[in-house]
Amino acid sequence: MNVKTPNAIDGYVGARIRMRRQLLGMSQERLAEQIGVTFQQVQKYEKGVNRIGASRLQRIADVLHTSVGFFFEQGDSEPLTSRGLELSMSGDPVAEFLRTKEGLVLNRAFLKIADRNIRETIIALVKAMAQAESHDAPLGFSVAEIALLGE
Repeated sequence: MNVKTPNAIDGYVGARIRMRRQLLGMSQERLAEQIGVTFQQVQKYEKGVNRIGASRLQRIADVLHTSVGFFFEQGDSEPLTSRGLELSMSGDPVAEFLRTKEGLVLNRAFLKIADRNIRETIIALVKAMAQAESHDAPLGFSVAEIALLGE
């Protein structure tokens, strides 16, 4: 392994830190200030170039309101494994989506919706739209029909 090449696990943990930070709408500068490093150091952590010590990782988890385990989880809260890491790096569509600007905006907005019924209606609507698109069917839903999707 090349000395300059980031370790795959360090890169994965860094990507999870970045995802969580962005999901919270926090800048690299603010995270850096909260954990006592420069924003350039945060950039290196997020790219996996620099490794993160245990106490610093615990501080990052505290600032980002999550557990240390979060940084090692894969889809469906599965623990990180070498095999799973290979799969996640090869194109997990959910992880890929969460790394996009649209994915972050959608998730932030969705998290702000407190009413469970509204969230379920939105999920039903998106599923119906995806199904209609996959069948090349026109949507043509009325507002009343959209409201019924959640019931």
